[in-house]
Amino acid sequence: MIPRTLLLIVFLGGSPLMAEDRILFKFDQPESAKAWQTVNDGVMGGRSDGRFKINDEKNMEFFGTLSLENNGGFASVRSREAKLGLEKDDSIVIRVRGDGRDYTFRLDVPRSIGRLSYRQSFKTKKDEWIEVTLPMEKFVATWRGRVFPNEKFDPSNVTGMGIQLSDKKPGPFKLEVEWIKASQLTPQTSNPDSE
Repeated sequence: MIPRTLLLIVFLGGSPLMAEDRILFKFDQPESAKAWQTVNDGVMGGRSDGRFKINDEKNMEFFGTLSLENNGGFASVRSREAKLGLEKDDSIVIRVRGDGRDYTFRLDVPRSIGRLSYRQSFKTKKDEWIEVTLPMEKFVATWRGRVFPNEKFDPSNVTGMGIQLSDKKPGPFKLEVEWIKASQLTPQTSNPDSE
């Protein structure tokens, strides 16, 4: 069982930093799947088949077949809309076991704010559990494959997140996710009473 908040003291350049981790999604409860849905290129006429399930190890398993037919080429699993409480100094950290392919992590804002999503790619190692850290400042605004590098991004507006496969390589895929959390390094001030 992972506690909701983990504290880690890191010494960087002589001054200690505290890492505070907030679990955003874990998949060890029967209702965990209800917060997620698949969105594939079928919405644009494509033929990719992306699905997900909570497997016997209590991980979310995103799997299927990527197809480039009918101008398709993406499959994704996304959280349903909810306020996630992200901040500009956060990093998204995910623990995944993949198939060696490159995936994209996306952050979404409500349509009332805009149609852009914010994305960052990550590599997986075949059949190996890894932790991937995605700093907030490295997410790039995109819309229908186009990049908008000068678009400002306010993480507090994020109401959804997801994982997408769109590497232009047709064929089967599988990615397991154990948890998704937000992590933030903050300066640790000394307590004069403890001296």
